Amino acid sequence: MENNNRQKSNRNRNLIIALAVLLLILLFGALLAYPKVRGMWMQPLGPQLELPTYTPQPTETETPTKLTVQDVVETPQEISTKSPTPANTLTPTPEPLCGGPPVMYIIGIGADADDYLYGLADVMRIARVDFVTPKVSILTMPRDLWVEIPGISEHYDITHGKLNQSYLYGNPGLGYYDGPGAGPGLLARTLDLNFGLRVDHYGAVNMEVFKKIVDRIGGVDIYLEQDVDGRPRAGSNAKNMGYFYAGENHFNGEQALRFARIRNKYNDFVRQDNQTLVICALKDKLTDPSVLPHIPGIVSDFQGEVLTDLSPQQISQLACLLPKISRENLLFASLPQEIFTPTSIYSPQLKDNTFVLGVDNDVIRDYIQRFMDGTWPDKPKEPTCP
Repeated sequence: MENNNRQKSNRNRNLIIALAVLLLILLFGALLAYPKVRGMWMQPLGPQLELPTYTPQPTETETPTKLTVQDVVETPQEISTKSPTPANTLTPTPEPLCGGPPVMYIIGIGADADDYLYGLADVMRIARVDFVTPKVSILTMPRDLWVEIPGISEHYDITHGKLNQSYLYGNPGLGYYDGPGAGPGLLARTLDLNFGLRVDHYGAVNMEVFKKIVDRIGGVDIYLEQDVDGRPRAGSNAKNMGYFYAGENHFNGEQALRFARIRNKYNDFVRQDNQTLVICALKDKLTDPSVLPHIPGIVSDFQGEVLTDLSPQQISQLACLLPKISRENLLFASLPQEIFTPTSIYSPQLKDNTFVLGVDNDVIRDYIQRFMDGTWPDKPKEPTCP
């Protein structure tokens, strides 16, 4: 009996020693790996723009902000236990939420291609993300603006083109541009040069990835006030985008993409409004309680398929902020149609006249400056998120 107790005691002691050694090994490994893991957490996922930025960059001493469900949802107990602000005291400057900077400017690009080697910027949306208020303003840039395109004239006889072409000329498939950021980089420099619009970061999605993202979250629900006809006109060689009926619609990825691209019987401003409906539907689905816990996994699934220079840390900050944006603080804006004159201009690349929107660039600059300052838009524009 005594021998059995001694053997049992020895086994327990050996087990404790083994566990202690294992714990020390794991702890030592974590200490060695932490700087590398930390660096990966803060590392941009794609080529950077290398423009002067409005967004303060994280330092090595800052603590990474990781996304949890608790970060994005306040419980009733948390709300009820918050202390009221004492009267007659100075109100401190609010800290940015979710560990983000005070403001971040991001250009979102929807490319009309199935890869990132080619393609025009079919969609260009600038997001001003206010982490303090919190508030997000989204500005649509028309693709048919005739602009000066920097950085490629020394090698190719291209000095001007449509705004959406600057993305195409910057993409690696053509080999026209060897500067930072590829297609998004040349587009960002074009916006800065012509309109004084400087973004901090970018995210580009091609058509195939957009469809897969919508399907991954189970589709989107959109209510249409009236029918939308995406069928081509008689004699037109335009692609048939389908016919969408008024009322409640559930779109899969393919349907959402076709709906967002309809322009043939309308104009680009109507298409922008349709795209806004899709964006709102995506926002509603991503903030649904059944989907919210899966956002980190969704981000992980599409890493490498979405072209962006955001880091995992910054993506988690944006995902954390998303559910905190109220309807009145999600503002969509587009430049007023009345400032444009439809016209045409000769394109040396096409060797023919091409449709453009004539406009005084100084007028656009004024709108852009107010957008960057956060003073415009100051109220929701219809259609907006329901």
